[in-house]
Amino acid sequence: MNQSGVPQEKILEELSEKLNKDLTYESGKILGSMCTIPHDLARKLMTIYLEKNLGDPGLFKGTQEIEIETIKMLGSLLNNPKSWGYIVSGGTEGNIVAMRIARNIGRTKIRGGTPEIIIPTSAHISFDKAADLLGIRLVRVNLDREYRVKPSEVKKAITDKTIAIVGIAGTTSLGTIDPIEELSEIALEKNLYLHIDAAFGGMVIPFLERLGYKLPKFDFRNQGVCSITIDPHKMGLAPIPAGGILFKDRTYILENCFEIPYLAGGTYAHPIILGTRSGAAVIATWATLKHLGIEGYTRIVKNCMEVTHQLEKGIQQIKNVELATKPVMNIVGITSKKLDICQIDQELRKLRWALGKFENLLRIVVMPHVKPQHIQQFLADLEQITKKSK
Repeated sequence: MNQSGVPQEKILEELSEKLNKDLTYESGKILGSMCTIPHDLARKLMTIYLEKNLGDPGLFKGTQEIEIETIKMLGSLLNNPKSWGYIVSGGTEGNIVAMRIARNIGRTKIRGGTPEIIIPTSAHISFDKAADLLGIRLVRVNLDREYRVKPSEVKKAITDKTIAIVGIAGTTSLGTIDPIEELSEIALEKNLYLHIDAAFGGMVIPFLERLGYKLPKFDFRNQGVCSITIDPHKMGLAPIPAGGILFKDRTYILENCFEIPYLAGGTYAHPIILGTRSGAAVIATWATLKHLGIEGYTRIVKNCMEVTHQLEKGIQQIKNVELATKPVMNIVGITSKKLDICQIDQELRKLRWALGKFENLLRIVVMPHVKPQHIQQFLADLEQITKKSK
């Protein structure tokens, strides 16, 4: 830290130089991110309300009311306006919170030993973090040919130590949707907690349904679903940090809270991980949801899907690469039986294309910042790389 301080102009110059190394969403070359440029209204509100802290909601009662309204909007989108929850730092925190509550509910039903939670092999790394933090054991279940969890295998994996099942609505690698309706039936039959990780899909699938896509019912329409992770800072165009964790009703939360007595705004009880929380992000999320509405988000998803189909068709025309599976939403997986995917990824990165890299595939997430001209250029570069890689 400088002894006497540095003039603002000098700071801005230095920042410009350092941040010039960053890739930008505006370039259209960030193809592997599940985040995008926040809506203009959200960006404006973030700067206005930076001091709002929902870690001490007694001081910011209006902001707390806005969070409750935000959760109700998200709950309505997920077909349960009576659901209860919080805007959290992201999907990772949301999943960890859900697993903690599932553990607390479930451990009273098992007779000693380590609680077990059944997850698909496609589950996000946040569940590994949850297991490490919470002292639970993960039981991984294989996927079918469409990269969805097999309900029959889930059922076989249940033991007297099982406390919860996890389903994914929009997997990280390919955007596939697990058969949540069948998982719900299993959860009800076996009296198990069912959590749905819809961190990405939660702000996509409801609008795909409105566009006529036939997709599994993934949300609170399924009686066995206890909680859902949904992230407005992904396809919701809200600013980071704005993840969401919603529960079927408030009873899940009331029985699993930490009471904090020393806050300036008065005693407060909450079940989430972070203390200090950005009220500005909540306000910006609330405003963006209200401003865009169902019609606005449906248009955004429609546009993303049109670009996705452009990409899908383009990949099918390039030799020696293929689709990992037909895209379910605006996520596309590229694989190859003849070429080295790692080498293709390296060559693409030399051209500043940033994709998601998995063991045997490359992932593209067609976010709102990805335009038709970006995909056209990407496909041209990919074709040239594949020709050189023979």
